[in-house]
Amino acid sequence: MASSVESEFRGARRRLIETLQDKGIKDLAILRAIDIVPRHLFVPPTVRHRAYEDSALPIGSGQTISQPFVHARAIEQLALTGQERVLEIGTGSAYQTALLAQLAAQVFSVERFAALLDRARLVLVEAQVRNVSLSLGDGTLGWREYAPYDAMIVSAGAPHVPPALESQLAEGGRLLIPLGDRDEQMLTLITRRGESFERRDIVPVRFVPLVGAGGWPS
Repeated sequence: MASSVESEFRGARRRLIETLQDKGIKDLAILRAIDIVPRHLFVPPTVRHRAYEDSALPIGSGQTISQPFVHARAIEQLALTGQERVLEIGTGSAYQTALLAQLAAQVFSVERFAALLDRARLVLVEAQVRNVSLSLGDGTLGWREYAPYDAMIVSAGAPHVPPALESQLAEGGRLLIPLGDRDEQMLTLITRRGESFERRDIVPVRFVPLVGAGGWPS
């Protein structure tokens, strides 16, 4: 990960960290990851001046980069220790991908928009992120080749948990997914216990629809 940060963003990044702490983010590893990962590289040049606001921003293809607080709160639920293999569904801007790369051993990320994936590959190289593998495809089918996964995070709202994702979750693994209708969902943590799956509701959220064979029709 690049260690130098352009001076114009240094103060803004520090203010973002303080904002997240004020909103209740306490995990020091997550705060450090947000401090290290240069969010301005992951947003379009037209909104780069807003990169360190705690707000969602458009990234093209009808998608957005979520506000940093949403990323931090979601990743906190996974309780990562640094040893995990993580599957991310919805690479998007790859900002969350880069955060996960700071917090886990290896990250596998699936994106359905080729333009976003091409951009993600470039920006992850620029940000010197090396422990990430990317794939173009239907994220609702997971990435069976590298399963099972210790943790999964889905960055789009689903009508139900895609069966393929449950089947690729390791014993004791955690799956974080927004569940509900197209307009509003409940961020839900699924934990595998043998052939059973514990379910815990976290907080109401609003994400773009999860499109695919195991989600919403396109």
